Amino acid sequence: MPSERSGAGDPARTLELLWRTPVAAKHGPRQGLSIDAVVAAATELADARGLAAVTMRAVAQALGVAPMTLYTYVPGKAELLDLMLDAAYAAMPRTDTTGQPWRDRVRAVAEENRALFQAHPWAASVSTGRPTLGPGLMAKYEHELSALDGLGLDDVELDACLTYLLNFVQACARAAIDARAAQQDSALDDQQWWAANAPLLARVFDERAYPLAVRVGSAAGAAHGSALDPDHAYEFGLARVLDGLAVLIEQRAGQADRRP
Repeated sequence: MPSERSGAGDPARTLELLWRTPVAAKHGPRQGLSIDAVVAAATELADARGLAAVTMRAVAQALGVAPMTLYTYVPGKAELLDLMLDAAYAAMPRTDTTGQPWRDRVRAVAEENRALFQAHPWAASVSTGRPTLGPGLMAKYEHELSALDGLGLDDVELDACLTYLLNFVQACARAAIDARAAQQDSALDDQQWWAANAPLLARVFDERAYPLAVRVGSAAGAAHGSALDPDHAYEFGLARVLDGLAVLIEQRAGQADRRP
């Protein structure tokens, strides 16, 4: 289960920060930082060491200020996380796929999100059921919806198709991150791990009881060099996602053709 979720902070203050809404000036020393600097420092920490390393104290230390100073910029980690996500969304490259076939447009959206999770692995672990609704997310959403617009889908279907695609990409990113973590924790790559554990498996595993699992598992392992190849899983799965969307799009096109 994701350990962090967006939208967990004070909604009013979070929206003010996301949209940089001016607030009434407070008495006290003049601020020497900016919200952008705080977000950049927190993001750098998360990229290097994961979200668990992002504490208000650690971010303050990275910026060379007292921890209490940070609270004059953001109320806490929950709001800071929303700012980090929205900044990452705003910085995403947006491929111009105007005039290209819809499959190419949708694939470009998938690739953009995959690149996001590769640059910021921590983002893949965040549950976004309550989205940030900042300018970065809204620009991302507008861009991504355009890949599916004009295909005969209604607005609810547009949103559902995009969600289906993005959930797939995020799941693949999490699986790839887990695979890398397992390799780092064990100090063995998958081939080394299987070689080290093969003698134990041979003692306890009866191949005759699971002939199909043995045959298919052996074939997949030989093909990928491990039980899981994240790149293959992504490419295979994305093709199936596109095939599934194609069925719905073709249905809607057929319905449009039959209208008087």
